[in-house]
Amino acid sequence: MARRRWIADEIVSEDRAALTGEHATHLARVLRARVGQEFDIAVGSEVRRGVVTAVAEDRVEFDLFEAVTVAGELKLVLAIAVFKFDRMEWAIEKATELGVARIQPVIARRTDTHLATAAAKRVERWRRIAVEAAEQSRRTAAPEVADPMRCKEFLAAKPQTPSCRRILLNETEQRVPLAEALSGPLEGETMLAIGPEGGWAEEEISAFVQAGWTSATLGPTILRAETAAIAALAVAASCLQTPRTRLL
Repeated sequence: MARRRWIADEIVSEDRAALTGEHATHLARVLRARVGQEFDIAVGSEVRRGVVTAVAEDRVEFDLFEAVTVAGELKLVLAIAVFKFDRMEWAIEKATELGVARIQPVIARRTDTHLATAAAKRVERWRRIAVEAAEQSRRTAAPEVADPMRCKEFLAAKPQTPSCRRILLNETEQRVPLAEALSGPLEGETMLAIGPEGGWAEEEISAFVQAGWTSATLGPTILRAETAAIAALAVAASCLQTPRTRLL
């Protein structure tokens, strides 16, 4: 049986790490961790076998041993327009499970005004959800969840990697399927942009195209924003040919 994986909050030394705060409380009180129990502990870019050496309500310490073989991470970025928070949280959780490396919330023209105003206060919760989903899906690290940006600011920002394929999921696109837009070799990252409820506004679509994004479709049906995000990431993960997921 595979050991449960945790992402260390603190790297004490080369051979010691710890979980702290609410992270540790969950392991100590809910899962009843005990000294001598073994887990996989993600520390930086690697995962090590960890043995519990001390348990307190807000701190669990581990001795670290041999490295554990892990699958490579996808170079996949999800730019997702902010929509209803319960569905947004679900999308972030599932995007993390599917291997996305970074999530960029975007304030689109059709993002509800109240949601746009409140989004900045939700980021820490979104980050906690990403950490929990990363551990559940046995990733080495949680995806970065960036602070929300206005669509215009997002398009003006430079990609973090020089070689970047950028694809806009657009319900008005009828010619280019997402799988076709993802074809061909790529060394850098792939960015997918998912619109809000009601889709991207016409001027936003024009701005994406002018910024060099490729417009693509997920098919003839109209999907909810969270469904479109998961469907697009599943197609992208398959096309990028990184066999890292396993059904629970």
